[in-house]
Amino acid sequence: MDATTVLAEINGNIATVGYGLAAIGPAIGVGIVVGKTIEGVARQPELAGRLQVLMWIGIAFTEALAFIGIATYFIFQ
Repeated sequence: MDATTVLAEINGNIATVGYGLAAIGPAIGVGIVVGKTIEGVARQPELAGRLQVLMWIGIAFTEALAFIGIATYFIFQ
């Protein structure tokens, strides 16, 4: 079996694997944002409402990265 035969047998779309790898970044980012919000509320309980609003904004921006990742799947398909 030579290299051409092996490459000919590989088929499918690698973009799905790429999106799976791209989703790891936003997942880690959301975990960091929520963790730091909990830490901030533990230090300053009176700012819980304000920190929660900032947390949701941070999560929205972080999840935008996941949406960009799924959009690139459709762009390069």
